[in-house]
Amino acid sequence: MRTGSECRSPGEAMKAARPGVTQAMLRRAFARLAFAKPITYVQPEGNITLVNLPTYYQVRWPATGYQPGEVATITLLGRTVQIRPQASTYTYDFGDGHHQGPTANPGGTYPRGTIRHTYLDHGHADVHVQAAYTGQYRLPGDTWQDIDLTVPITGPPVDVQIKQAHAVLLDHSTG
Repeated sequence: MRTGSECRSPGEAMKAARPGVTQAMLRRAFARLAFAKPITYVQPEGNITLVNLPTYYQVRWPATGYQPGEVATITLLGRTVQIRPQASTYTYDFGDGHHQGPTANPGGTYPRGTIRHTYLDHGHADVHVQAAYTGQYRLPGDTWQDIDLTVPITGPPVDVQIKQAHAVLLDHSTG
């Protein structure tokens, strides 16, 4: 008498024998994902600002790489896995020794943007932002689950010119 046996088709037997996708595999795949690098958008336009004028910053995403919310489909151990990166925090480096963050705020434009910095000296500043990517994954038919990893991605520097303005009074009464 046989006990504890079951009959499976060859395909079912292969699936049962296939090892599962582990968190370690997911973390490695997530870390190797071609993330979009956050681009720093500066306002006033043209990357030129004035001393003592609030300058507004916002993160924008290029078309290249996987940006937050975009789904990447990969294969691990012969299984299709979807990975969805998210930007959890941003750290702004204003290029003059001052930073803001980490914050969940991607910034914005005038007048409602809350990521802003006022430069005190004229010159140039290499401004950049670092996004901390977290993510989720799912196997076919499953729900989204968190990946236990944060990957920092630093965007390219943006050269901001800081100029000094001088008021000049002109006498137009003669003439």
